[in-house]
Amino acid sequence: MALCLLLNQLVIYGLTQAKGQFEIIINAQVIDDIINSAGTSDSVKQKLIFISEVKKFAEDSIGIYSSKNYTSFYNQDGQQKLITLSACEPYSFKAKEWWFPFLGYVSYKGFFNEKKAKQELLQLKANDYDIDVYTPSGWSTLGWFNDPVLSGMLKRNEGQLANLIIHELTHGTIYIKNDVTFNENLANFIGHKGALQFLQNKYGLESEEYKRYINERSDEELYNSYILESKERLDSLYKTFASTNDDVYKKNKKKALLFEIVMNVLQLKLTNKTGYFNYSKQIFKEGNAFFMAFDRYDSQYSLFEKEYKKNCNADLKKFLKSYIERE
Repeated sequence: MALCLLLNQLVIYGLTQAKGQFEIIINAQVIDDIINSAGTSDSVKQKLIFISEVKKFAEDSIGIYSSKNYTSFYNQDGQQKLITLSACEPYSFKAKEWWFPFLGYVSYKGFFNEKKAKQELLQLKANDYDIDVYTPSGWSTLGWFNDPVLSGMLKRNEGQLANLIIHELTHGTIYIKNDVTFNENLANFIGHKGALQFLQNKYGLESEEYKRYINERSDEELYNSYILESKERLDSLYKTFASTNDDVYKKNKKKALLFEIVMNVLQLKLTNKTGYFNYSKQIFKEGNAFFMAFDRYDSQYSLFEKEYKKNCNADLKKFLKSYIERE
């Protein structure tokens, strides 16, 4: 009975997701048609041409598999189409996982249907999870569909956009079942290194585009490191909790440390200190789920960096190929 119920839920969820994805694909327009249209603004044209250049670079210079991804464009009209939930236990860094056919266990769940997302959210709250609710800038269907460029992506500057496109294209090239943390960390690493190489080739090391990306990345790396270190501090705190400690005691201890973590962001040598401090306030609402997002995307960067330099001579194409061959 339980298995039948689970399969029924998966089928309903799958059909709902497919419907949402199909609506986007059906209404997407071929990028070349938009670029050649007299009604398209120059700013949009330039960003779409830029994305096409990034895609070609990723395929030719990094070894990303050739595909029809990002050859079409979907206008979101200012609406966020996908809502994603991730969750974590309140006093340990054990993520909530969902099982899906072909993907295996995944530590986040997306919804094109807001009502369904709210239902899942309420269920997670009822089970006392810390929860992160967010709208991704882009996503990969791992080759099941031709992923379009979303209009929201065009708000990003050149470095951010190149990083995002290469990140998502990496998912379509290599995806290891049951290992979301590896997949996202690898895509993040390749997205960053690929963006650096692309910007250098297109604009040069002294360009405004390259320098802006480097400066933004410097802030990002410092902040990511701080959050991952803070996650370890929280984990150490949770390990001191005894079975005799009541929930009020644990909540107060956790709350005090979270407050300290957020306030100490102001002590970091960040260029955009105010922006990161305001962003960090999400910790009060999301708790452990906030930190798990950084673990999922950024915790393995140093390991990849070591292998990239030592075993691959800082050759990104060779680096990606080595992982494809292990798959």
